[in-house]
Amino acid sequence: MRTPARPSLDSLKERLRRQRAAEAVKPRDGFLRETFILPRVEARAKAREWLDRWPKQAYWTEIESWREEPGDVIEFTMRRLPSAD
Repeated sequence: MRTPARPSLDSLKERLRRQRAAEAVKPRDGFLRETFILPRVEARAKAREWLDRWPKQAYWTEIESWREEPGDVIEFTMRRLPSAD
């Protein structure tokens, strides 16, 4: 019984190269982001902490994305500008 030959990784390497090149030319939007995975009550408190510390009017703070995971856990990403004008 012979072991099958390993598949070529050339196509994977090319896809990675294209993806990295595309990401390199994307303009940076200037926002700072942080992702949290917390139980619902703690997630709500963390979001409130961010909004109190960096007000939306000055820092454009917002919950950029969120999703609910099993066990009443929330994964969410907060974003804000690094400084106010």
